[in-house]
Amino acid sequence: MRVMRIPVALAAVFGLVVATAAIMSWPLERAIYLAPVIVVGAAAVVGLLLLWGKVALQAIRDSRRPRLVVGLWLAGLALLALLTLLGVELPREG
Repeated sequence: MRVMRIPVALAAVFGLVVATAAIMSWPLERAIYLAPVIVVGAAAVVGLLLLWGKVALQAIRDSRRPRLVVGLWLAGLALLALLTLLGVELPREG
């Protein structure tokens, strides 16, 4: 298993670089130059997702009615998705 660490890491970095180049419409060379920044940014996003996932899980465990909490979260996300699909925009100040 130890032998596969470097090839797996190389494949993951290359996948991130190619995906970033495709999403941002960059030439592959530019994305390769920015590979360290892309890897650090991806690691930061994954770290934040893990942190907030743990916070949410702990909040659910500490609540008296965890099913209600999860149901309300899902209802809120569904409402957000529905309003986004309908193209509803909130009024802006200014």
